[in-house]
Amino acid sequence: MPKTTIYHNPRCSKSRQTLELLDTHGIEVNIIEYLKTPPGIEQLEEILKLLNMQPRELMRTSESAYKDNALDDPGLSREQLIQAMVDHPGLIQRPIVLNKGKA
Repeated sequence: MPKTTIYHNPRCSKSRQTLELLDTHGIEVNIIEYLKTPPGIEQLEEILKLLNMQPRELMRTSESAYKDNALDDPGLSREQLIQAMVDHPGLIQRPIVLNKGKA
């Protein structure tokens, strides 16, 4: 079973390049197309912890869902921002690679 996981969007050039780099180095990868299989709250919490990031730092602020849902509101809680990424996975910056407890 692969020890490396990539949250991948095949339409994203950076995500494709990252996957190609991993393949070039012979790294077996568990590919999660996160637009089809979005991470849940617990998974996002773990990713944020590994990256040492706040939810908004993991968000694509240029996405229409960010503006449409007023996610720039500083009054939104951590939980609300994470839930927004669960509900709208296109908001998640990609790719995210997890390997041996690191991101």
